[in-house]
Formats: sequence, C-alpha cells, structure tokens
Amino acid sequence: MLYYNISTILHKIFIQEDFYSMKKQISKDYTSRVFTKHNHDSCFKTAMEAIEKHCTKKNLQFTPLRRKVFEFLLRDHRPLGAYEILDLLREEGLSSKPPIAYRILDFLIEQGFVHKIKGLNAFVACAHPGSSHSPAFMICRKCDKVAELEENESGINLKKAPNVNFKIEEAFVEIIGLCKSCISPETA
Repeated sequence: MLYYNISTILHKIFIQEDFYSMKKQISKDYTSRVFTKHNHDSCFKTAMEAIEKHCTKKNLQFTPLRRKVFEFLLRDHRPLGAYEILDLLREEGLSSKPPIAYRILDFLIEQGFVHKIKGLNAFVACAHPGSSHSPAFMICRKCDKVAELEENESGINLKKAPNVNFKIEEAFVEIIGLCKSCISPETA
C-alpha cells in the first residue's frame, strides 16, 4: 500500500508534461518563497516571529547563534550543509566549532523549524514550522532549490503503516528533478 502511494506520486511528478504542474499541490506559502518571486521580507519576518513566539511559549532560549543559523537557512531558501553554516558563522565573527553548529541544528530540528535533507546531507528551514509532520521534498538537482510538500498534499498516507505491522520512527521523501526555471529546451 505504501509502495503504491509513492509510485503514484512519482508517476504524477515525472510523467506529466511539466514537473511543476503539480504546483497546486505544493504549500502555497513555500511555493511562493522558493519557485516564484515573493516578498522575502514578509516571509523572513513571519518565520522569525513564529520561532520567537514558539521559544517564548516553551520557555526556550533563542540565542544569538540559534537566531543567526536560522537566518542563514531562511536567507536563500536553499539547503545548507553544516560546514557551510560554520563558514557563514565564521564570516560573521561568531563561534564556528562543529559541535556548536550541530547542537544548534539539533535544537532547530527538535523544535520543528528545520529539516535535515538526508540525500543532500544538508539542512533547510521548514515550510510548516512548529507543526508535527513527515516532510516530503522536491529537490532541483541543478540549482538545489527545495520545496516542501505538505503531508496531506503529498498523497502519502503514513497512518496506514500500523495496518501492515510497521512502526514508522522517521519518514522523509526526497524527490529529485528539475524546477521550472532550470528546465531547458534540451531537458524538456
């Protein structure tokens, strides 16, 4: 059953004439941030307000280093590797030791504001911060832009796993292809 759902999604994505004809299935907010021109200032402000509110509500510290790493991940809506983040911290004159970066990333992941994209060994700001969900990502293999599909829009029903005697501990779907701006006449 799980195989059928994933196969159906892949078929819809790769067989259709245009990879992004599935645009309506992608979270409108994230689509506007990643695949079309958008008001980045508003997007950035909304995400920062959400994490600040979350940390205040949960009585968590949103330290300057945590803030800066989250800002890096929001800046271009591209996944960043841990060592890229360390380089950016170093350029800002901040502590740039690997354990610190990984602790910050672990915190942001645990709080639901960042995801790790396993296939890229990189991190990306969550398109649905603070909500519990199993992300599905569409990753452009050319420009590395990432769009996060909402669980209910992806067509993957992970709630059926207990029916086949399987306990899901973690689930990520990573779909590789080309975004609309990277599709050239030779690849179309």
